[in-house]
Amino acid sequence: MLHPSIRHERIEANGLRFHVLATGQGDRLALLLHGFPELAFSWRHQLPLLAEEGWRVWAPDLRGYGETDRPIGRDEYAIEKLMDDVAALIDASGARETLLVGHDWGGVIAWLFAIRRIRPLARLAIMNLPHPACFERALRRGFRQRLRSWYVLFFQLPWLPEKLFAAGHARAIGNAFRSMAVNKSLFPDEVLEVYRKAALQPGALTAMINYYRALVMGGGARRQRSLGYPKLDTKTLLVWGEQDSALDLTTLEGTEEFVPDLELHRLPNASHWVQQDAPNEVNQILTKWLRS
Repeated sequence: MLHPSIRHERIEANGLRFHVLATGQGDRLALLLHGFPELAFSWRHQLPLLAEEGWRVWAPDLRGYGETDRPIGRDEYAIEKLMDDVAALIDASGARETLLVGHDWGGVIAWLFAIRRIRPLARLAIMNLPHPACFERALRRGFRQRLRSWYVLFFQLPWLPEKLFAAGHARAIGNAFRSMAVNKSLFPDEVLEVYRKAALQPGALTAMINYYRALVMGGGARRQRSLGYPKLDTKTLLVWGEQDSALDLTTLEGTEEFVPDLELHRLPNASHWVQQDAPNEVNQILTKWLRS
């Protein structure tokens, strides 16, 4: 299922060993951050494309996921530690230029990493994750996004989310992809099995859900809100699958207020899993934007 040019690497960064899918070469790094409940594997369609465009591409399993180390404890998944991971991976690469790409939870990390200017970025690309200020505003203004975010509150419960996700050989993990996808043929059983097997590794589901617990109960969202959201001057691409059952389109409103150099593409026939659900369209958008 992986392009033959993609290799598996182990990268030491921030005190952890990261499993990284890598391709390409050179000192221009494209760092791809996946979401929940995904893996580096979710970027399988974009890795070869970005290498062809002249980037050395790293897609890590984020901390707690897949074959990357899994530290124990909710606070090990605080947003600040996740951003430190990104900084350490960039430093470990030795790259002179960085393109940061994030989807879903990877988008949370990427937005905040860019806003806080933790390391210089040449460009930023986000897929189906709103700017944090726009997301917070959508939550305040009405119930549409609150209803869609019900699962975040559910994830604050101890042990029960893990039990439900693990049941039936992680049936809920596979269902999350296929039931939400528009182009279901792109999520065959062998693809779903990659995610299900990874989620069933000891401690993996707790680690994955701890991202949400650290953000809400652990105070990560509150700490970031208190810092404010200054305008982002990085050249930014935002790609959005409109058939997103987790994030309402209203969360996009006002993004240009915070990101002046913004290019937005909305794909009407793609879901939340946009880079897997519409890989050709996403790759075309990425190519044109990178060459602009």
